[in-house]
Amino acid sequence: MSLPTPYYDCDGITIYHGDCLEILPYLPKVDLVLTDPPYGINLRPEKRRGWNGKEHGRYTAIIGDDKPFNPLPFLDYETVVLFGSNYYSDKLPVGGWIIWDKTCGKFDLPMAKPELAWSNKKGTKIYRILHNGVINADSVKGNNEPRVHPTQKPVTLMKHIIEDYTHEGDTILDPFMGSGTTLVAAKQLGRKAIGIEIEEKYCEIAVKRLGQGVLPL
Repeated sequence: MSLPTPYYDCDGITIYHGDCLEILPYLPKVDLVLTDPPYGINLRPEKRRGWNGKEHGRYTAIIGDDKPFNPLPFLDYETVVLFGSNYYSDKLPVGGWIIWDKTCGKFDLPMAKPELAWSNKKGTKIYRILHNGVINADSVKGNNEPRVHPTQKPVTLMKHIIEDYTHEGDTILDPFMGSGTTLVAAKQLGRKAIGIEIEEKYCEIAVKRLGQGVLPL
């Protein structure tokens, strides 16, 4: 197999639609792998009633229903940040940890919990960035782009990580791109980025988000 034609390629941002394990061997050198892989948590849509009596969609996580994520293909890259790594930590070498503290200030909610990411760089970083699925650091700033992916991260979070682990002009790879948050953050910071996504609908969503310029989330 050769490298497929990009689904999108503009201003240093490239998207491929396909299986990342098939595409990775054909990619150029990258400076950071930053991704939130599927790691054995199956998300099923459910319904609940809101305060106004209307039904709202939500997702329920069921740990262990899917095949566990294997991080091995990504461990040889120069710099790596993998979210959800506490679920497959037995497959990871000694490294550093990122703690995303979602709870802060007057918006703190009992249901909000931190998320962990592993890095192959030693040390611990803590990012206190508000997020409870509806209200987040980006929406507080007036940027109310809707949630379009069940595990969508705030652009602000990804920007902080990119700033701490790369330099302007570097290339970031997100092999499980989802709705393209990593790519949006990279574009806003003047980095190049490559995203790979197996579901075409999310490729389409990511392209739309990238087309909105300096995009709020």
